[in-house]
Amino acid sequence: MWHDLTQSIQSIVDAVADALSLAPAWVTSLVILAALVVAACVLHAVIVAVLRRLSRESRPYLRSVVEQTKNPALFALLLIALAIALQTAPLTNDAKTLTVRLLVLGTICLIGWIALTAANVGAGLYLLRFRLDVEDNLVARKHVTQIRVLMRVLDTVIVLVTLGFALMTFDAVRQYGVSLFASAGVAGVIFGLAAQPVLSNLIAGVQIAVTQPIRLEDTVTVQNEYGWIEEINATYVVIRLWDLRRLIVPLNFFIQQPFYNWTRQAANTIGSALIYLDYTAPIDLIRQKAIELVGQSGRPNTEVANVQVTNLRPDCVELRVLIRSDSPGKASDACAELRERLIGFLQSEHPEALVRQRSQTVATASLSVAAAALAAAAPADRQ
Repeated sequence: MWHDLTQSIQSIVDAVADALSLAPAWVTSLVILAALVVAACVLHAVIVAVLRRLSRESRPYLRSVVEQTKNPALFALLLIALAIALQTAPLTNDAKTLTVRLLVLGTICLIGWIALTAANVGAGLYLLRFRLDVEDNLVARKHVTQIRVLMRVLDTVIVLVTLGFALMTFDAVRQYGVSLFASAGVAGVIFGLAAQPVLSNLIAGVQIAVTQPIRLEDTVTVQNEYGWIEEINATYVVIRLWDLRRLIVPLNFFIQQPFYNWTRQAANTIGSALIYLDYTAPIDLIRQKAIELVGQSGRPNTEVANVQVTNLRPDCVELRVLIRSDSPGKASDACAELRERLIGFLQSEHPEALVRQRSQTVATASLSVAAAALAAAAPADRQ
């Protein structure tokens, strides 16, 4: 089919060339090239429109593939048009040499572009099986992180290789490369030192994709900052902090430095609420009330894991309530709500369970205020 199409286009071009035989050579070449470019654009528009119509409803992923491949396809058709013009148009030797060089450069760039597009399409097709918007998304986060990090590394390698092949088509660059290899001792050391941050981050990206110390939407604590992994790029990681700030961390930090990952094994996590009570506090009653309050919070998959006295101080008792939930955010919210409701319960039902030192301080302050008021009113009574 493509051979017949090429023959048809070639015959049309020959007919146009015969019609323009009396015109100057450069005018004929320009007209032929413009006609071929227009024909390539029209053909591309027709093919894209047909594919969009076929994939409009039943195959949404095919539509996304069409959108990703339409630009490389247009570039390929333009290269074919340029190749046909090279064989048909009456070009001078210099113009033919320039056209051949442009075709070689365009072909190299097209191959790199096709490789990038094919890799992205394949990655998207593989990731269709995983969803991040579900409760238990540990496996999905694992695969999405692995594919995205490897894709960024692969994209960088493809771009560098394509750029290298494109530059090697120029004689001056090729000679410079040979001389660089000839003096590879000093130049290699200089290049290695200059490229060390980039190469270390690329290698760290491969290590993270394979070993996965972090994944997308993992809950982490980095440099005393609590947040979630939002992006993993080729050289850095974006962490979304709890107050909506963004912490930018180099990729090799997660290979060289320690950090906390709260969801490394599973999304489930445990939060703790510490409450300080008097020695006369009814621990069993407070334990039952904590279980009851967490059950009444209305949060699914949230429960009290344990209620224990974890420390004894001279003035109070430390009570720790562990709350298990399916995400760190839910566990933190449940702990905050439990603290508030337990304080209200103790104030209304068991005020004796509050720390006495604080109660005595409040009482002393109240007596001081009352004494000051009496002292101020005494001169007036005497008058």
